[in-house]
Amino acid sequence: MNIISFDDKRIANGYAKDRPWLHKSVIERIKSECNINKPFKNGLDVGCGAGLSTKALKLICEKITGTDISGEMIHVCKTLYNTPEFTFYTAKAEETRIPETPYDIVTAAGVVNWVDKNKFLQNMKSVMANNGLLIIYDFWISDKMLENDDYTNWYQNLYLTNFPKLPRNEEIWHQEDMPDNFTIEKQIDYQLKYEYDIDSFIRFMMLQSNVNTQINIGHKTKTEIHSWMKDTLNPIFQNKNHTLIFNGYTWICTLRL
Repeated sequence: MNIISFDDKRIANGYAKDRPWLHKSVIERIKSECNINKPFKNGLDVGCGAGLSTKALKLICEKITGTDISGEMIHVCKTLYNTPEFTFYTAKAEETRIPETPYDIVTAAGVVNWVDKNKFLQNMKSVMANNGLLIIYDFWISDKMLENDDYTNWYQNLYLTNFPKLPRNEEIWHQEDMPDNFTIEKQIDYQLKYEYDIDSFIRFMMLQSNVNTQINIGHKTKTEIHSWMKDTLNPIFQNKNHTLIFNGYTWICTLRL
């Protein structure tokens, strides 16, 4: 995939300000599922974006390294998380540098749709400690809002028509396809909820890869898209807040060398 949709100052700043911090709920679920009762020492957040997933990993880990393919995202991270506990650098998910101390936990949020799976896992094998945890997770908007069927119609018949979903690898990992030493311990599906007013929802939607692609290829301008969303969503929100449903999953894997 061309990363121009993500390597943009507007997108990087928007990720930091306007994406919901649902990563915290995911990490809390992982903490419960894995019976984590003390913090990990050294963690890696692959594809850290603007740092929301890195901040979430810090809840269960003392020292964190965040990497992302986008230099703009890393710049935002270094600005927001400028403390000794955090280190950031630009790198592909498949090209994480070998650290001085192997990572005992790795998270990859919204990453595996875009990577070469085998190269990524071989790279993780070289940077992780024995018995280290590899946490793969993602969550994404659905066509559902609580008690708001009009949103479903808007999403299916207006939004996706104007902003088609980008092709991506949506393979579900299975144990028989994993390289030696990696074991899939659990695979969990769930839903998350987040409340929006119309303006915060539009700011969030303006960050979607579907939308960014249309802007980048010149089919629509940011102003045109914002106006279209305002006009078509006003009858749906009607000056009220509404709760959006996110679908999500977590895969918990262990490396045993």
